Amino acid sequence: MDAPAPTPFSTLIRTASHQQHTEAENTSFMSDMLGGRLGLAAYRRYTEQLWFVYQALEAGSGTLSADPVAGPFIRPELARAAQLERDLAHLGGPGWRTDLVPLPATAAYAARIEECARTWPAGYVAHHYTRYLGDLSGGQIIRGTAEKTWGFERKGDGVRFYVFEAIGNPAAFKREYRLLLDALPVDDLEKQRVIEECRRAFALNTAVFEALGREFPLSA
Repeated sequence: MDAPAPTPFSTLIRTASHQQHTEAENTSFMSDMLGGRLGLAAYRRYTEQLWFVYQALEAGSGTLSADPVAGPFIRPELARAAQLERDLAHLGGPGWRTDLVPLPATAAYAARIEECARTWPAGYVAHHYTRYLGDLSGGQIIRGTAEKTWGFERKGDGVRFYVFEAIGNPAAFKREYRLLLDALPVDDLEKQRVIEECRRAFALNTAVFEALGREFPLSA
């Protein structure tokens, strides 16, 4: 009898991080924002925090593009920093960078991404996966909510972060991305470490949401 086929790594990583993913989605801040119950200031503050995260993710992409582990995932059509800056200019005007500082939770998140980018390409992949595949999936729900709640033009300034103009077929792109995960050139022990880093990425993201929730508690 043939042995059963091994479970694809993309399935393992998705299943193993499901609880942490759910916890992030169900924080009070994210629930309130998706429910259209928060003001524009909360959305702007959230977008500001994303800028620090994506600065960390994309700062090392040039170096990592030649790495055998992380390199295949560095795709220019995913880059978000420029779109975030356009959204922030729309939300805060030309001086949006003035006095902009990350929340402590955001700084910790960005620092961990930077550390992985410098020292551990497979760990960087875990953060890349949790961010960009999330943007292509659940991020579209945030875009729709933002357009409806705060009146942004559809796929226009204010929500350009969520618009991947260079990806014509997001479903096909995500399938190709998961195939890259399945082919990750590391051994099983390293794959388990990547799964743990994926869980850590979701926990770091959840900490940012919790900090934002304390800053923008829903009025009774």
